[in-house]
Amino acid sequence: MSTAPGRAKQLADSARSDEQLVRDCLKGKDSAWSALIFKYKNLIFSIPIRYGFSEEDAADIFQAVCMDLLAELPRLREPKALAGWLIQVTRNKCFHRKRETQRHSMQEIGDDESPGSEESADNLVSEFQQDQLLREALSELPPRCRQLVQMLFFETPARPYLRVARDLKLAPGSIGFIRRRCLDKLRERLEKLGFQ
Repeated sequence: MSTAPGRAKQLADSARSDEQLVRDCLKGKDSAWSALIFKYKNLIFSIPIRYGFSEEDAADIFQAVCMDLLAELPRLREPKALAGWLIQVTRNKCFHRKRETQRHSMQEIGDDESPGSEESADNLVSEFQQDQLLREALSELPPRCRQLVQMLFFETPARPYLRVARDLKLAPGSIGFIRRRCLDKLRERLEKLGFQ
């Protein structure tokens, strides 16, 4: 079980650039490998879930992608393209897993289930990259802002302002003002990362 200080260190480490993390991984630094996986775990895991796989199958795909990453890291030409590479590898694993599953159940692959069309593949890659940029920008926010944004926009159903104020130990009347400041900070970080 990870402790709060351990999680804070993971967040700080994962905020380092991909180039730096890859360089440290290649030097054999375990903390860099942990930070790299921590940084991209949600991205990798979200793709099989979006394709409709169970959590167990998604975990298997996640493991396979991590093994590929470990094996291919020394040959990675452009660390800045790591997110795109991970998306593509994960998509391919999903496609092959789905095809394998369908073969076992004696069904043909339908055009609507195949991620094969070039346009839909490009759209998916772009969508996953934007999701990853959002996760990165959120991780760079100060802890209170990150918690506030997650409570208001990423929970279903969203928490009422009074409960958010109570949970964050804030005055209820200040939530709107703080939310606006936090969203401005998030917007700045997204723009810096190239979010579209």
